[in-house]
Order: sequence, then C-alpha cells, then structure tokens
Amino acid sequence: MIKKEDIVPVGHFAKLHGIKGDINLILSADVSFDEWDEPYIICETDGILVPFYLEEYRYKSDTTLFVKLENVDSDEAAREYTNREVFCPPGVVRNHDDDSFAWSHFIGYKVVDTAHGLLGEIINIDESTLNILFVINHKENELLIPATGELILSADHGGRQLTVELPDGLLDLQKR
Repeated sequence: MIKKEDIVPVGHFAKLHGIKGDINLILSADVSFDEWDEPYIICETDGILVPFYLEEYRYKSDTTLFVKLENVDSDEAAREYTNREVFCPPGVVRNHDDDSFAWSHFIGYKVVDTAHGLLGEIINIDESTLNILFVINHKENELLIPATGELILSADHGGRQLTVELPDGLLDLQKR
C-alpha cells in the first residue's frame, strides 16, 4: 500500500487534450519519465493512493505533458482525473532528497503568518533573482515573500499548509 509520506507531489492534471483520454499534466517538479522503464504516476482515488502507468506521453513544454493513462480510453474516463494532484516516488524527482523539497513543491500550499493569519495560496515560485520568492494570491493581489527556511516555522504536507513568521513591516512594504 502506498503511503502519503512515501511520495512527493510533482504536479497536477489540468484539462483534457483531444478525444481519446489524453490529459494535460502540469509539472511542478523536475521529473523525466524518459528515464523510467515503466513510467507511472500516483493519484488519490476514493481516499486511496493508486499508481497509474503511462501508456504514452509527449512533452508540450518543459513543464507540460500530454499523458495517456493505461485503461483510460475516453474523455469521460479521463475527465475523472482533471484537477487532481499527481505524485511520484521521491527517487525519480531530480534534486530531491528525503529531508527537503524543491521550492516548487509548495505551489498550492496555503500560507499562514503567526501575526496576520491566512495570507493566501502559493500560486508560483519566482526564481528570477538570487532570492527565491513565493508568489501568493493574497486578496486577488500578488504578494511576494522570501522562500527561506528562516521564515518557515512549520510545514504540514498532508494539510498543504506553511506556517511562517514574517518580519515586522514586510507586508506593509508591499502595500505601497
């Protein structure tokens, strides 16, 4: 039986592609299915983590694939998987070790500050500068906070939530 603590999130299924059961897979981690003999992904189905072998796949970009799951042969069957989180074993995610996650793994996590409460959901990671930033959807605006272990008090991977303690005045700077 697959356990949640034995896998890591690598992305999510988005919309369908075509009429034969292909699904867009948006990756948030560096996974190369080309390196596996029998590539598979894991999704939660009825509360159980289930492996699905990839019948075929093709890359649309570095982070988007069109995938065809084994035994999912129609739009109707594939539609059941849209908007589901996708997982893989940690050993197949590049630059992953058992003690840490790549910052992109936190996309979709809620961020709660000890002083200000719920800030919003991480919608992207900004790696355009030396300082990596979480991009948070905060009251329909983008809020940028440093992605650094020094600010993160705890990470609840099951509940997909980060608890942070931001320095005084950081949120005030972004309101200007």
